[in-house]
Amino acid sequence: MVHLCMNIEYWPFDRPMPRGVLPPPHGMQLPPPDVPNFSWVEYGLRCGMPRIMDMLAARNLPASAFLNAQVADVYPSLMAAVLAAKWELVGHGWFQQSLKQADDEAAVIRQCAEKLTALSGQAPRAWLGPGLAETSDTADLLKAQGFEFLHDWVLDDLPFWIRTKHGPMIGLPYTFELNDVLIYAIQNSSSDEVLKRLQATVAMFEREAEKQPRVLTFGLHPHVIGVPHVAYHFEKALDLLMQRDDTIFVTSSDIGDWFRAADGTEGAQVA
Repeated sequence: MVHLCMNIEYWPFDRPMPRGVLPPPHGMQLPPPDVPNFSWVEYGLRCGMPRIMDMLAARNLPASAFLNAQVADVYPSLMAAVLAAKWELVGHGWFQQSLKQADDEAAVIRQCAEKLTALSGQAPRAWLGPGLAETSDTADLLKAQGFEFLHDWVLDDLPFWIRTKHGPMIGLPYTFELNDVLIYAIQNSSSDEVLKRLQATVAMFEREAEKQPRVLTFGLHPHVIGVPHVAYHFEKALDLLMQRDDTIFVTSSDIGDWFRAADGTEGAQVA
């Protein structure tokens, strides 16, 4: 099962940027506005997103939009394109701010759920925290709000059950190893690294899949995967996967629903 997770984020211009591609000169800590690093992520929304969306549409491939809900207000044309493409909307905060920094974590989660429901007509079922950050209350609050699936815990290639105060919820795979931010913005790899890692991952997974399925996740950000020299190799990775007869492309809820049916316990071991 191949899961394409596109993180679509709003980085407010008047706040410190969540990450930087260009550090400030001379070691200075500069206050906002941070023009180069804002421009980095803005390029992804303006150019990277159309590039990747065209790529997936041409192949009729589904994706999950891990969405800062405020994107709908700040980038309405982008939001309209995501809805038209029928990508699954996954909660990813209000803007790109850790829940650890929120004044009222429950209110942020509720605000996001209400916004995504209004946009798609369906309550969001899955969540990935900005920066994968949680407080000790996050899973409980998400479950209470109706979220069924949580991507924050990057600890398995298959789903698993999570205990919350409000009953079991399902942990879904995410990734560090096929994550464009780690590959390119942190590890500074060559342009073709995503393709090389995909080839090696598939070689291992096809052997392991003789015993049980595997979920192959891409953690994507339009300002990283959507730049031309990286998108070129990502497109080759998609085509490599599409040529296989043992591979399907899925969204968050597809994985969660498959696991719930296949497991059949409704999380009794953590209830």
